[in-house]
Amino acid sequence: MSLDVSQIGYTTMPYLHEMDWKKSITYALGIGAKRQELDYLYEARGPKVYPTYGVIPAYEPLVDVVKRVGGGFDNLVHGAQSITMHCPLPASGTWQTIGKLEALYDLKRLTQVVVSTQTTFEGKLLFETEWMIILFDQGNFGGPRPVRPTKLDIPEGRAADFVISERTLAEQALIYRLSGDYNPLHIDTEFAERLGFKEGPILHGLCTFGHGARAVIRGTCNGDGNRLKALHAYFKKPVWPGDELVTEGWVLESKQCPINVTVKGRQDAILGNAYAELV
Repeated sequence: MSLDVSQIGYTTMPYLHEMDWKKSITYALGIGAKRQELDYLYEARGPKVYPTYGVIPAYEPLVDVVKRVGGGFDNLVHGAQSITMHCPLPASGTWQTIGKLEALYDLKRLTQVVVSTQTTFEGKLLFETEWMIILFDQGNFGGPRPVRPTKLDIPEGRAADFVISERTLAEQALIYRLSGDYNPLHIDTEFAERLGFKEGPILHGLCTFGHGARAVIRGTCNGDGNRLKALHAYFKKPVWPGDELVTEGWVLESKQCPINVTVKGRQDAILGNAYAELV
């Protein structure tokens, strides 16, 4: 199917998300939360909601937009993700999310799709997300090239302000998928092998994104997720359940925090050009 470039600016209907403590806790466990983070795991304490939970209600509008433009989920990869918080997330209630097709960029053999979402509760803006999706074999339509992303350099010659090392569970993807991402790439060995992943199903990129957020919250925010204003990252390398993630962070005077996330024993970053913004 060819891309429908006339859909740029398309805005979805409002999608409703019935939030409750079970969804919040399932997500927290999916991104690796431990007993020490009990405020996020026990309903008697709210529970608190991790800010990156915001990607969950944004998923349905994203699917709507990608299908509207003519893309399919059998020929795409998730390139980058951002989330910006506007207030603490409530543990219950009906949230409303709308998505918008912001741009289509021509990469010749590929197309970069940029989708934004806004989620509100009782008329109040909770958070915004931005998704960068790459579609294979659907480029060369004469569109513009993508804009250069904002780059936040890691301070040269300066030791990290925090280093958080945490091994993911062998069952991590099985837990994370319960929050709504049922792509067989993350559970079906034969499916993963057909896509070139001989080592087996890979971890969801957004699960790694959530692990990075938890590391920043532990390393700079004393466990208070409400102090994480935004998180931005490009997905560079796959992660397999059971890998040990190492997150290093440098807190700048601007309250921005570039992070470097790697798998222990491997040199390349798995989240590229990644940084947090702190309250």
